Amino acid sequence: MDPQLHDSLDGQVALVTGANRGIGRETARGLVDHGATVFAGVRDTDYEVPDGATPVELDVTDEASLERAVEEVVSAAGDLDVLVNNAGVGGTGSGMADVDTDEFDHVIDVNLRGASLLAKHALPHLLAGEGGRVVNVSSGVGILTDPIEDEMPAYRISKAGINALTVSLDQTYGVDGLIANSVDPGWVATDLGGPEAPRDPETGAETSVWLAQFAPGSPSGLFWKDREVIDY
Repeated sequence: MDPQLHDSLDGQVALVTGANRGIGRETARGLVDHGATVFAGVRDTDYEVPDGATPVELDVTDEASLERAVEEVVSAAGDLDVLVNNAGVGGTGSGMADVDTDEFDHVIDVNLRGASLLAKHALPHLLAGEGGRVVNVSSGVGILTDPIEDEMPAYRISKAGINALTVSLDQTYGVDGLIANSVDPGWVATDLGGPEAPRDPETGAETSVWLAQFAPGSPSGLFWKDREVIDY
């Protein structure tokens, strides 16, 4: 796998969800550093976002909010080239038998439904140009070849679903030039990952930023970690 990268993202427009903290913040910062016009999707536009990024109100649990955010980005910048579905929450429970149903619904809503519906509304614009990209932030705990029934089942199920979303986007729209990939950022010291995690958010964001640089014809429909393809 040897993708071709854009030398610069100057003139390209990116939308990153959950961009006020953690991996999303560092992803937005990295895309700004590569010259992209970056919109930082946040639930409250008073949240601090990286220098050079523009906050856009976006609630991944509200489809109308997602549609408005895409319209706002395209209205302001005239285009949308990159969508990074980064926003996510964790969960509790040692297995499905003791999962709180409301919490289960919330995790699936944020991590999977929101990413899917945002992709739905972004797709017409991503397909309007050449080589639009979707980067879906997944997790190694969603790999189906590893035991999936363990702690935080809703989170694990949602991340397996994110990988399925990536494959679906590639199979349906890859022929039209869309480049959709998933990324495992590793165990990162964020609010979700906790302070004991060995990676900092900047390291966790590196592969997301790299995938956002993929040029037309680059690999799609794959799962990546540290710029290497891994199993689903």
